[in-house]
Amino acid sequence: MTTVALAVALTAGAAACSNPDDGSSGKGGKDSAVVGIATEPESLSPLLGFGKDGNSKLFDGLLALGPDMKLQPALAAQLPVVSEDRLTYTYTLRKGVTFSDGKPLTAKDVVFTYKTVLDPKTNNPSKSELDALKDVRATGDDTVVFTLKYPYAPFAQRTVHPIVPEHALAGQDVNTGAFTTKPVGTGPYLLAGWSRGEKISFKANPNYWGGAPEVKKFTMAVIKDDDVRATRLRAGDLDGAILPPNLAEGFKGDKGKKTHTATTYDYRTVTLPTHNKVTGDLAVRRALDVAVDREAMVDQILEGAGKPAYGPVPTDSEWFTKGTERTHDLDAAKKILDAAGWRPGGDGIRVKDGVRAEFPLWYPAGDKLRQDHALAYASDAKKAGISIKTQAGTWEVIEPRMKQDAVLAGGGSPADPDYDQYLLLTSSLAGDGFNNMAWYANPTVDQALVQGRQSGDPAVRKTAYDTVQRELQKNPGYTFLTHIDHVYVVNDAWDGLSTQVEPHEHGLASGPWWNVEDWKPKK
Repeated sequence: MTTVALAVALTAGAAACSNPDDGSSGKGGKDSAVVGIATEPESLSPLLGFGKDGNSKLFDGLLALGPDMKLQPALAAQLPVVSEDRLTYTYTLRKGVTFSDGKPLTAKDVVFTYKTVLDPKTNNPSKSELDALKDVRATGDDTVVFTLKYPYAPFAQRTVHPIVPEHALAGQDVNTGAFTTKPVGTGPYLLAGWSRGEKISFKANPNYWGGAPEVKKFTMAVIKDDDVRATRLRAGDLDGAILPPNLAEGFKGDKGKKTHTATTYDYRTVTLPTHNKVTGDLAVRRALDVAVDREAMVDQILEGAGKPAYGPVPTDSEWFTKGTERTHDLDAAKKILDAAGWRPGGDGIRVKDGVRAEFPLWYPAGDKLRQDHALAYASDAKKAGISIKTQAGTWEVIEPRMKQDAVLAGGGSPADPDYDQYLLLTSSLAGDGFNNMAWYANPTVDQALVQGRQSGDPAVRKTAYDTVQRELQKNPGYTFLTHIDHVYVVNDAWDGLSTQVEPHEHGLASGPWWNVEDWKPKK
């Protein structure tokens, strides 16, 4: 996982049964809804990364992404005024907005939010995403001016970042203080309760600047196990859930439920750590890249709800580099290994200089899609003479092993190629939490990532990201497997449900409930 949205902690055990009286039952009235999600955040503070890409429900950014993924004003009254040199962005705040404690939003809150995120003492793993920001200042109560170091093309998209109230954090440690679990925001919902590992409950904000939501109670039940989530949806405990395609198929005959499929940038990939004696060998990485049968994974695991992945950029994106597709070719994989001195042993598993071509591959327990990808990958690898031992565990178990062991990881963002690739591939972030989990180091890629990040010229940026994708073909630090369409099954009781083009992160910020504040009960 490559962004904070990927650095979530999967909870141990399925969610406990909810109390119908608190509005967290799927059998509740027309003004309440309960949905099943697989993960929960470590914190509810945007200063630590919560909601950084929008749709947090508790907070708003200066801008928001609409159903077509185009930027639109939120806390800002209109889109920013951008200087001719693209180094200055000026925002005017919407009038009359208050935080949930009744205090007014001011430009000082915006300045406080961004400066605190960038403070070296703040434990926000995504602060490098704001690398372009040189300064932010308030000019009066309702105007904020951002100054950049270089013309960072997607900067406006970064300002969907939620804004927090400076007064509510006075005297607190931003990393551990009460705000991390008892937030104060401007969003359409207020936090009603958070039982870690069980559920996050919201209630409508009656003073929301966009109008009070008609769904008055909204609960996210944290259920990490896909099968359990499907069972609880079928039993009526949930009004909706994200499900793997094969489990969603079981609801097709249910007239009271509707399936929503969202196209995404969400990929599944295998990290190939350079510190492992086997995966650190370029020949092994190249062989695995062509030994894997991506088309079969799409057909058999995703049941067609996705597409093969050859890197972080989907093949139908304008940023995809044509010609970097990898054809499944087991004979080519064997030739690469033979040429590099990896010879088959008596049991068919290859050996080189006394090192057996074998390594572990971890995936999060309860994640059926990742399990199926891991098993299929291991099966393909074995045909080439590489033994992969698949193992399930929590992220608490997996994270300390990531430097040496492979992981079935995920990532992806539709916002901009910089979002997809910088945290995933730059060598400066190798081993930095869930950034660059493979410890990938390629000077050509590093240079291209900086060029793509710092140029304001679309043609220059396209050339830079073409370079990155071609280098990944020559020197893969990951085996990219599939891009996955997200599939949701939801009770057909509301109007206004839709999906956006989604990032890897799904559940809290994505899904048909990305705009739950706009849902209307069907009459």
